[in-house]
Amino acid sequence: MKVLVMKGLTLPEVSAAAAAQIEEAAGPGAMVTVVDGVRAAFEPAPSCEVVLGPMPRSLFEKAKALRWVHATSSGIDEFMYPEFRDSDVLLTSEKGLVGGHLADTGFGLLLAITRRIATAIRLGAANWDAREAMRKEELELEGMTMGIVGFGGTGRAMARRGGAFGMNCLAVDAMPVLGGDGVEEVWPTSRLPELLSASDVVAICCPLTPATKHLFDDAAFAVMKNGAILVDVTRGEIVDGDALVRALASGRLGGAALDVAPMEPLPADHPLWSFDNVVMTPHTAGASQFRAPRNLARFCDNLRRYRAGEDLVGLIDKHAGY
Repeated sequence: MKVLVMKGLTLPEVSAAAAAQIEEAAGPGAMVTVVDGVRAAFEPAPSCEVVLGPMPRSLFEKAKALRWVHATSSGIDEFMYPEFRDSDVLLTSEKGLVGGHLADTGFGLLLAITRRIATAIRLGAANWDAREAMRKEELELEGMTMGIVGFGGTGRAMARRGGAFGMNCLAVDAMPVLGGDGVEEVWPTSRLPELLSASDVVAICCPLTPATKHLFDDAAFAVMKNGAILVDVTRGEIVDGDALVRALASGRLGGAALDVAPMEPLPADHPLWSFDNVVMTPHTAGASQFRAPRNLARFCDNLRRYRAGEDLVGLIDKHAGY
């Protein structure tokens, strides 16, 4: 078996010990090649059966022996071009492993709005002069309702944190999944308007698919509770950027806590930068000191499963998009 490993943003290094673990999992006689990014992958790709890393169309066209890709990105929308989606090549990912640190950022951004932490930081030494005004605006999360759109790993992590803050949590999901982590029942997505109208905070935790692109449009914002806060740590394209600006400008939306934006990088003259009740980080929620080791451990486990003909963990339904 020939295995190709690509280093990149979420897998910046592959130590000698990690490479040895991959070789052991791949079995006797396996050849493991580690390269720096996609450009360096074109030469070894044609003979590789297994790839750990991205798979752009240009590389897929060269990878004639490819049978399985394990993604190093939590979102797999970049794989959904027709040639790969409709092929027999298996796709697995780290889904279910990244929820914790995404939720950490989600709550950090939410608190930056509700506790006016972002305002205090932005004002610097002048923040004492705004002390009384900030105190009048600060909100407590205890007793609020958080609606979670997408109840996978990230959604469940958000629910656990919401429960710890004394919030009541609702959730919808496209799949019939069980409740838990403080959510009694997971509703079907047909009940999304009901969730939006009941929620003080709405957390987007679903993947980007054709069904979720621009899911949050003018109609969605119109049914949200007045003054609700939107949190998005998965994919910016799930939100219609123009609709978001209109909802904020009208005052209907109480704020937006965003790690992802409708376009990235967000231009400096984009209207979203002008709102005091919008806090943004530059798509950094996916970072964690544990992320690469967790995904490498899953990849090695899957290599053993692949050799044994067993079901792979984190398998993606390429036509569903998750």
